Amino acid sequence: MSRIAVVLKGYPRLSETFIAQEIRGLEQRGLEVLIVSLRHPTDPAIHAVHREIRAEILYLPEYLKDDPARVAAGRAFAEALPTYPALREAFARDLARDQTVSRWRRLGQACVLARELPADIDELYVHFLHTPASVARYAAMLRGLPWAFSAHAKDIWTSPQWELSEKIDASDWGTTCTGANAAYLRSLAADPKKVELVYHGLDFSRLPAPPDRSGRTGPVTILCVGRAVEKKGIDDALRALARLPGSLDWRFEHIGGGSLTKRLKTLAERLGIADRVVWRGALSQSEVLEAYRAADIFVLASRITRNGDRDGLPNVLMEAQAQGLACLSTRVSAVPEVIDDGETGLLVEQRAPDALAAALARLIEDAALRERLGRTAAERVRARFSTDPGLDRIAALLTRRRAAAAA
Repeated sequence: MSRIAVVLKGYPRLSETFIAQEIRGLEQRGLEVLIVSLRHPTDPAIHAVHREIRAEILYLPEYLKDDPARVAAGRAFAEALPTYPALREAFARDLARDQTVSRWRRLGQACVLARELPADIDELYVHFLHTPASVARYAAMLRGLPWAFSAHAKDIWTSPQWELSEKIDASDWGTTCTGANAAYLRSLAADPKKVELVYHGLDFSRLPAPPDRSGRTGPVTILCVGRAVEKKGIDDALRALARLPGSLDWRFEHIGGGSLTKRLKTLAERLGIADRVVWRGALSQSEVLEAYRAADIFVLASRITRNGDRDGLPNVLMEAQAQGLACLSTRVSAVPEVIDDGETGLLVEQRAPDALAAALARLIEDAALRERLGRTAAERVRARFSTDPGLDRIAALLTRRRAAAAA
């Protein structure tokens, strides 16, 4: 039986539960998968869904200097293939526009992948259109295989248009997880129909019904789940918290790793709110679920960064809604696709701590509003964002060549 090679930047990753959820869903639909990872894991834990995945994992050399013998063998293998001249021509065009060490690393990883890809692989499917898609595209060219992509957020909005256009055109098909993403990618494609909108959704079989929050006493718990990186706007959330009236009783919890954690802790101290802020670091999915259920408000102050990076449709918002949390976020990217302002949560403009503070104060003071927003959000997210339709569609796309050949 043939297999699909799923190419990822890193595996497993706590922040990419949606990818693990998708791989497990494809396995449950009868697809055989090989996971190809450009990097080894760095997170201290894994989610329960990672333990359920049966796929083998092939780790490529993260840096070419890490395994020179393996890289040399890959290059020798590639250079002996009849497809190599076409690859070199394509690579030369890319290198002329992107003269970086990273570009050479992608070529080296692709040669290793082409050599080590098992014979039963008949298609490559890559998550993220930037680095992983370059490796998948080059390897697919060498092996004469079709390849497809799933595009998300940073990979779209920080990549040059020429690269996105050429990758879409070279691919067999592609999906993306938000309407905003789909419109943009289709505008760059020679054949816009190649790009389909497929929401990740949530596996609600793993999630309990929302808890009863009535009768709770003590400080209102405000939760944020997300990596401590610029696009999450956690510093804006901290500045908003510091602007709240002193009469309000609240505590803030952050879950997630990230390079800005130390700087954010310093900011909380400077703002005089450090005694109300808890930094919990990266946690497992079960621990995050417990935090949703214990919280009263969820906040994610997403924003567009200087290099164009932004969130797509954050799974954490859907997870929080599924647990009946009143959610507060910003009008960035696809966030309005899951939060209907005033109906299933509250939205403010990005980079606006004053507006964020006003909305937070409103939610802290009005338990009935929190209950209404959370209840409506839980109902709608379960109706609109189940994983099953998306998984069914991706499975159909990944098997359609075989189905056509068998017809």
